Amino acid sequence: MGLSSNLMAPAAFFIVLALFSVPTDAQIKSDEGFISVFISSKGLGFVKDLLMHKAVSSLTPIEIQPIEKIVKIPLVGQVDILLSNITILSVGVGTSYVSSGGAGVVIVASGGTANMSMNWKYSYDTWLFPISDKGAASVLVEGMAMELTLGLKDQNGTLSLSLLDWGCFVKDIFVKLDGGATWFYQGLVDAFKEQIASAVEDSVSKRIREGIIKLDSLLQSVPKEIPVDHVAALNVTFVKDPVSSNSSIDFEINGLFTAKDGIPAPNNYHKKHRAPVSCTGPAKMIEISLDENVFNSATSVYFRADFMSWIVNKMPDQSLLNTAGWKYIVPQLYNQYPDDGVNLNISVSSQPMLKIADDKVDTTIYSDMIIDVLDSGEVIQVACISLVINATGSIQISKNNLTGSFGLTEFTMSLKWSNIGDLDMHQVQAAMSTVIDTVFLPYLNLHLAKGFPLPVLPGFTLENAEIICRNSQVMVCSDVVHTGEYDLYKLLPLWVNMLSI
Repeated sequence: MGLSSNLMAPAAFFIVLALFSVPTDAQIKSDEGFISVFISSKGLGFVKDLLMHKAVSSLTPIEIQPIEKIVKIPLVGQVDILLSNITILSVGVGTSYVSSGGAGVVIVASGGTANMSMNWKYSYDTWLFPISDKGAASVLVEGMAMELTLGLKDQNGTLSLSLLDWGCFVKDIFVKLDGGATWFYQGLVDAFKEQIASAVEDSVSKRIREGIIKLDSLLQSVPKEIPVDHVAALNVTFVKDPVSSNSSIDFEINGLFTAKDGIPAPNNYHKKHRAPVSCTGPAKMIEISLDENVFNSATSVYFRADFMSWIVNKMPDQSLLNTAGWKYIVPQLYNQYPDDGVNLNISVSSQPMLKIADDKVDTTIYSDMIIDVLDSGEVIQVACISLVINATGSIQISKNNLTGSFGLTEFTMSLKWSNIGDLDMHQVQAAMSTVIDTVFLPYLNLHLAKGFPLPVLPGFTLENAEIICRNSQVMVCSDVVHTGEYDLYKLLPLWVNMLSI
């Protein structure tokens, strides 16, 4: 076995790889995944290249146990040689690649180098008196190669990482002595070359195994939800083993919104068969597919939490917030309550359902608007108008958030009840159009502009993202850039802390 430039890359590699694919908290483990994350060969290569320098620097120093041996040297006899303070100081980067397939994720590195230091000491007896000497030496290891095969499996909704196979090989070792007799140099090289190589291979292999075990433990501790706000969280439990094929990895996560603070969460969603949606243009590093039910689970959570109601007491056309503004629309309102203030109490009456079609999102919003009169400090409900609003929207990317906006397609209305007699709905229609265009939809779009987080690590940003809406799915195709904001080896505990807030 041997050493390479990529020796500790697997641990860091899977920190990023696993967390590229995290979305929410699951209170109920489901076999259906509503968000899938596909990491292409380009994405795997990006992760490997990014982590190479960090992986190499984290590997060293490695201390190796002392080696002692009695060697028979011509013209000298038996010599007791001890090598101590053996330390791998640095590792040089060779070539490497990563691939995936049925056996798991394979990481191969070759052409690596390492610099080592050690102390030497020898002693032997002559017929007159014992002779000994000591000094230091530097060692250059060349032609190192390593191959690791790692497995990823779903274990109770989290990723489990295992080391399935590994092999390390050292090709050549060159020793430079600081002091010592000429005969001793060749004797040391002949006697210890294989032992030094074996010690290097064993020490590095042990460090790798320990790192994989620690990383697996860390992956098991990653929370299973991403908080969105005080109302909802996104369920990010894995629902099946990752699929490795053709130099890519495909993850499936639950992906539905769940409620916080004890609010009942929807659990009746079932994934229908959808025709696959493909990215267009040049290959991207990552593809995130979101089923239509992801968005409908969000509207369900917010509707159940009574988050879809508000009182309008400010608007661009302030005239509608005084009965004087209704004088020619609903005359009896002004006659009974002249020059009184008005609030518009708007509430969504049933869960909005979103339909993702080609390059757009359609929805129908059923809502009630109660006209409240503010009369001498008393709030008087005078009438309720039911609205059916048909809207069409689009989905966008803002940094690492999925956002959206809607525009009015058409609306219908009817009088639900009135304490001031019948209303001329033809006259009311213009006022309702103003309310929808200047209050209702802007308020909705203000919240949608905040969006919800896609499964991307802190310190990384989506770049040149493309969004495709089709077949009841939203596909995000994107490259990823590292902003350098966080140390890569501190990302996992940072991520865990963020998700635990």
